[in-house]
Amino acid sequence: MSLFVAREQVERIAAEGRAAYPSECCGFLLGVWSEDAKHVRDVRPVENARTDSPHNRYLIPPETFLHVEKEARERGLEVVGFYHSHPDVEARPSAFDRDHAWSGYSYVIVSVRGGTARETRSWELRPDRSTFDEEGLFLAEEGNSPLRTGSDSLPRASE
Repeated sequence: MSLFVAREQVERIAAEGRAAYPSECCGFLLGVWSEDAKHVRDVRPVENARTDSPHNRYLIPPETFLHVEKEARERGLEVVGFYHSHPDVEARPSAFDRDHAWSGYSYVIVSVRGGTARETRSWELRPDRSTFDEEGLFLAEEGNSPLRTGSDSLPRASE
């Protein structure tokens, strides 16, 4: 599958990652599903409720999930995925991420190194839960062009 996002949404996720550094930020991707893609219409940041190791883990409590899911439905949207940051490591899912993920959803990860947002990538957990596959991440308003990963791909505004 592919994930389509607006540049503004990518900028917002990067800003959340910078603001939370050196802890992980987290939030929801709200949007709609089509036959072969997910289309993000809004990102909804939430507080990382992890208290024991917020620098390398995040937690979204069930009641927060239910609240945001209800909020999305009221707007004609669905939760199509989640995002979080990885302080000072690559934008790749960890074994912990795999153990706590649900298949079918997109997992956008932004790498934040030294307080600077670097690469942003999207992943989807296989149905057998064995691993994540990277999914195409496209900028919806820019001719559906792929979002390049790497230090030159993210907006630097507000840094």
